[in-house]
Amino acid sequence: MIKVGIIGASGYTGGELLRFLKNHSEVEVTAATSRKHAGVPIKKIHPHLQDIDFKFTDLSPEKIDADLVFTATPHGASMRIVPKLLERGIRVVDLSGDYRFDDIETYEKWYGFKHENPLDAVYGLPEIYRNDIKKADLVANPGCFPTGSILAGLPLANEKLVDLMIFDCKTGVSGAGIKPSDVTHFPNISDNVIPYAVTIHRHGPEINQEINKYAPVKVSFTPHLVPVIRGILTTVHTFLKDDLTSEEVESIYDTFYQDEPFVKVLDAGEIPRLSAVRGSNYCHIGCFDIDENGRIVIISAIDNLVKGASGQAIQNMNIMYGFKEKKSIEFMGLHP
Repeated sequence: MIKVGIIGASGYTGGELLRFLKNHSEVEVTAATSRKHAGVPIKKIHPHLQDIDFKFTDLSPEKIDADLVFTATPHGASMRIVPKLLERGIRVVDLSGDYRFDDIETYEKWYGFKHENPLDAVYGLPEIYRNDIKKADLVANPGCFPTGSILAGLPLANEKLVDLMIFDCKTGVSGAGIKPSDVTHFPNISDNVIPYAVTIHRHGPEINQEINKYAPVKVSFTPHLVPVIRGILTTVHTFLKDDLTSEEVESIYDTFYQDEPFVKVLDAGEIPRLSAVRGSNYCHIGCFDIDENGRIVIISAIDNLVKGASGQAIQNMNIMYGFKEKKSIEFMGLHP
């Protein structure tokens, strides 16, 4: 049994962490912090968590009693919290972008912050870094767009089959966080599709960093906000250097992910659905269609709050402590 704390537990990712940890037999949640809602029962902010009876607290990192802490804090805030936890011997899974980049200058360029406390972290994509995650004290949980994109493109890069990948992503509104805005206001997002940060989204260099560890690939990424609550559908467009059929490409993916518990490769021609992964930690990858110009289309689907955030964070925790990797996050999706 380990003690676990959550810093920033009142947002959507905090709610998902609490939902999964509630059913984890190897975990005791000892702290769920929120400065804004300190003293408020958790179930008043997360109405689906009626069986969780304790309240939010406003504890400093120096006062949290835990073996591991999830920092579900804004970009730029984690860098001031994480070192204090590590100094106390507390392991950390950070859900912000503060420790995802190998190069600090890349982080500062794309996030606009001076990094106050650079530290060595393991990028928390288990499908690549499982062995490193086992030994890590600090795991940088990947961004939601990068998770769906990297998993969709990685097998092609690994086989050196492409020179270019264009990632076209559609995301649900929950990815914008719990705080309402003009963009997420129902009349503005309903019946609408909104491209944003079309060439300058900060998740682009994160995708580029990981894909290019396997092959020199030009990476382009554009996100779109769509009127659904959960999910990211990623469409990858690229051109194969070798003359392969859809079935042969599918076979490459089957082989690459054959031992991965949360990646499901669909049959060639089958399109992943957001509803099939909603609420789950699974990534579905499919399509593999090739047009008359030699363009292949690969599509992935994840839940942005689960495999794209909190579920993957729990997966990382399970790996770090030698628990069953699927423990407390093995739910299937909520289709329809």
